[in-house]
Amino acid sequence: MTKQYKFLIVASTFYPRITNGLLSGAITEIKKHKFKYEVFKVNGSLEIPVQISILLKKKKYDAVIAIGCIIKGKTDHYEFIANAITNSLLSISVNKRIPVANTVITCTTLKQASDRSSKKLNRAKEAVLAAISVLNN
Repeated sequence: MTKQYKFLIVASTFYPRITNGLLSGAITEIKKHKFKYEVFKVNGSLEIPVQISILLKKKKYDAVIAIGCIIKGKTDHYEFIANAITNSLLSISVNKRIPVANTVITCTTLKQASDRSSKKLNRAKEAVLAAISVLNN
């Protein structure tokens, strides 16, 4: 008998075409395994770890998928935001002892982001599989 897991998905809406593609990939993969899930949306990627922390305090989830997109601009701001999110998500994962899969994709162009959020190559689908691999160990 397969274990029943409940996933929390928190997705940024800042680049909706990209994040909706990632969200679709994650949901499709979760449904394929017949797992439960809840989706919450936030305005930007930096808000994702905060929303996850708040929701993990209120409810029990077995795994988390963080979905967002950061595209490099002309300043270093991109790197500071990406590092802050990555460190925060890792901290939540270790402290809460659950997989938090980071699908806040960092790209230099919108084309790269589109490629990584497509049906053919979807990083959120891969994130779900990574979380499942941790849960099944």
